Amino acid sequence: MIRALHRWPGLLAALLLTVLALSGAALSLFPAVETLSAPRVETGLSVAELAQRIQDTYPGVEQIRRAPSGRITAYWFDNGRPGSAVIDPSTGSGIAAADPNQTERWLTNLHRSLFLDDTGRIVSALGAGTLLVLTVSGIFLVARRAGGWRRWFSPLKGPLSGRLHVEIARLSVAGLLISSATALWMTANTFDLLPGGPGKPAFPAEVSGKAGIALTKIPTLVKTPVADLRDLTFPYPDDATDVFTLKTDTGTGYIDQGSGDLLAWADLSAWDRVSETVYMLHTGQGASLLGLVLGLMALGLPVMGGTGLAVWAAGRRGRPRLRGNVPANKAETIVLVGSEGGSTWGFAATLQAELKAVGQSVHTAAMSTFNPDRYPKARRIVILAATYGDGDAPASAKGFLERLSAMNRAPDAPLAVLGFGDRSFPAFCAFAEQVMDAAQAKGWQTLIPMETVDRQSPQDFARWGRTFGTAIGVELELNHQPEQPAATGLTLVSRRDYGAEVQAPTAILRFEIPRASLWSRLIGRGFPKFAAGDLLGIIPEGSTLPRFYSLASGAKDGFVEIAVRKHPGGLCSGQLMDLEPGATVNAFIRHNPGFRPGRGKAPLILIGAGTGIGPLAGFIRNNTAGRPIHLFFGARHPESDFLYSEELTEWSRDGRLGRVATAFSRGKSPVYVQDALRRDATEITQLIAAGARIMICGGRDMARGVAESLTDILAPAGLTPAILKAEGRYVEDVY
Repeated sequence: MIRALHRWPGLLAALLLTVLALSGAALSLFPAVETLSAPRVETGLSVAELAQRIQDTYPGVEQIRRAPSGRITAYWFDNGRPGSAVIDPSTGSGIAAADPNQTERWLTNLHRSLFLDDTGRIVSALGAGTLLVLTVSGIFLVARRAGGWRRWFSPLKGPLSGRLHVEIARLSVAGLLISSATALWMTANTFDLLPGGPGKPAFPAEVSGKAGIALTKIPTLVKTPVADLRDLTFPYPDDATDVFTLKTDTGTGYIDQGSGDLLAWADLSAWDRVSETVYMLHTGQGASLLGLVLGLMALGLPVMGGTGLAVWAAGRRGRPRLRGNVPANKAETIVLVGSEGGSTWGFAATLQAELKAVGQSVHTAAMSTFNPDRYPKARRIVILAATYGDGDAPASAKGFLERLSAMNRAPDAPLAVLGFGDRSFPAFCAFAEQVMDAAQAKGWQTLIPMETVDRQSPQDFARWGRTFGTAIGVELELNHQPEQPAATGLTLVSRRDYGAEVQAPTAILRFEIPRASLWSRLIGRGFPKFAAGDLLGIIPEGSTLPRFYSLASGAKDGFVEIAVRKHPGGLCSGQLMDLEPGATVNAFIRHNPGFRPGRGKAPLILIGAGTGIGPLAGFIRNNTAGRPIHLFFGARHPESDFLYSEELTEWSRDGRLGRVATAFSRGKSPVYVQDALRRDATEITQLIAAGARIMICGGRDMARGVAESLTDILAPAGLTPAILKAEGRYVEDVY
């Protein structure tokens, strides 16, 4: 409900809100300029002295006004002709024309009424109301996205458009809340929809009937400082029944023009003060610095409109077309999807396609459509559920738990639940757990225990698929391939070659990061941010299938770097090894969030062989905080394919790398990396006890040998690689 309140008003009113925000931001400049340009008033100057100076210069003065900025303006008649000027209070003379700024007037009319008078005021008020709804709903959505109110300023993940949308909202939400609420108040006040009004004293029934008292002899004007003045209106000439009208920051009063007595006074009411505060907050008049801040916050609104549109469009694109979707009343397998950004639908499409390939009839739909009466032939119900924010239901799962709770009994078809989330957030797969708890409370039979997919891991999904396939009596291999993004041309800037002496040509290739416009990045068309451990997908000439290489650099390093070994008959590796600086390849980034060092100060044990050192070198390169890192590296020969040997020496010297243990299989004494681990078994056990995280990158055979060695090493401590994997302390990038 909150997302619907936020999404649709924002989409429908985007243009109007952009006009209001830009015009409001521009108007916020004028109070500051006026404050800076207004002549300074000498300390202790009274209204009486100021008025006398102006009257001496302009005998026909009829009104003196002081703006919240401090600018003083006088209005007079001279031989029947009106005049006005901005006044220098030290002399009482005019120093500038008092004509209104035409640009400011034009912007004000645009901002208040869109040049449509009362109709435009109503439209602008609707825009302010929409902004208020968007702001309030956005506050709750930001809290959900961050994982709770206490995590309001926590780091965000995901596409640039979504992150930028939330980051700007965090900074602008206070200003937008003030601006929208005060705009509605001022509109209501304009149309007399609010109670009360400016407090005025009753006009005196009797006056002295005299005129001509000197301004400096009027006690009230003498004791009123200019800093408190708002308006002094002079009596009408030759009318002895008229009076001076004085308006100050504290109230309004009438003064006899003959005796100088204060005839009546009315203090500003509490309602008047609230209204004036609202006016100040909205216009910046009297608080120019605050006005500038609110104007700056208003500039975030058009950007949020653009990023919000990009997020909405990305969500629309992210939901794949489901081919061969069987009607619900004819399907054996019902797949229900709870997704926020659309990525979970991609997994659902893969599951549906594979089930169809093994002869199953499948109906896939949103969790919000859940209705067991529509599934008469269902033999199983599968739920793929992501989590939104702090354990909330994602967009396509709204109402599911309520429908399940209202049922008299559980569905007959058994249930399988697979949760999708990010283990770095405290509410990891919390909504999927809620679904499972509600199903168990209802007595719904489960087909297999609930499992989870961390950060869209294809490996986790494939592992669950094999378990699910066994449960339903089919062999199921879920090879999920996220939609391939558009490739970008990367230009090679340098290369270093290794391995020729051992007949294993290898190179470290460094490419230039392509530049992209901000809009291209917002809509996901530019080359994205990346980190060491992510994958570079390269599409070789003569093929449409990409090959993936682990990145040895992050975007902040300023280059794209990979380590490549030429495989016999390898199409992509052969083409890459033939590249010379200046040549280009088509490539794209595929994020690999499961292979990251993680935060914290716990030691890292990095294990790699051959080109598997690539991402490990990237982790070490960025270890500027000096986290303890122990590298175990295997290669053929120290004189041939010791990749990153010079950098490792430098990183050891500056504290980014603790120690290096090498293993060369073709040296005088052949040693493999798993042998190096056994050699340092005691130290490894101590590091694991201290909370160390193990990261492995390289070929499958190497990874298998490493796992066997670590199984033996950790056995005395009652640990296994499987236990460490479950704790998130043993991760692999194996090819």
